[in-house]
Amino acid sequence: MSRIPLIAGNWKMYKTGPQAVETARELARLCSDVQGVEVMIAPTFLSLPLVAASVKGTCIKTGAQNLYFEKQGAFTGEISADMIKAAGAQYVIIGHSERRQYFAETDAFVCRKIKAAVEVGLKPILCVGETEGQRDEEKTFSILDKQVSDGLKGFGRDELKDLVIAYEPVWAIGTGKTAGIEQVHEVHQYLRSLLETLFSRDFADQTRLLYGGSVKPENAKELMGIKDVDGALVGGASLDANQFINIIRYNI
Repeated sequence: MSRIPLIAGNWKMYKTGPQAVETARELARLCSDVQGVEVMIAPTFLSLPLVAASVKGTCIKTGAQNLYFEKQGAFTGEISADMIKAAGAQYVIIGHSERRQYFAETDAFVCRKIKAAVEVGLKPILCVGETEGQRDEEKTFSILDKQVSDGLKGFGRDELKDLVIAYEPVWAIGTGKTAGIEQVHEVHQYLRSLLETLFSRDFADQTRLLYGGSVKPENAKELMGIKDVDGALVGGASLDANQFINIIRYNI
């Protein structure tokens, strides 16, 4: 089955509104002739509606970096799926390791967030990955099994037709370290097999699996050439339009 690659930029807590708009417009200009690759950027909540408006009508999609699972209420500081949708986003990143590490998000929380996203038509990007200690203890696959199984518990495959899974080894995020080719292939192959076990072969074949963790222009082509890798979730290198476009054009 043919899967359109997705190159997604997670801008984390960087860029003011005007800075984000400037970068987004430059990226849209650079991407004007890009074909065969889907591009998404996820600015901060404050910048999201500004960025979404600035790239409307271009090939650039937008996403949020997080959401809360309740529709509305007395949840100071939180943002609902409806609000994200209304801001112009198509995607939402859920379960990023920084959310798990710094804000104690559990797999049960992640599951509820995916449900909230799906209910309003947002495309969820479920982030999974092991720490360096867990890899050293050979717990990588058991960790991934739990994160995926618990994160997608109770869903039917039709509800998750737009699901994207991003494998980001925690030890490679922002460290400059990148998982080896064999490591990435082994994990993505495992994730594809796990989805087949949980849902079906067709579902596993249609679900895009991204790699994240110090993806740069220098290693993008090699990483994207790995079987079962359908794109990348890019952090720091996505903040600069000229760097990011060189990742997006990995197949040239």
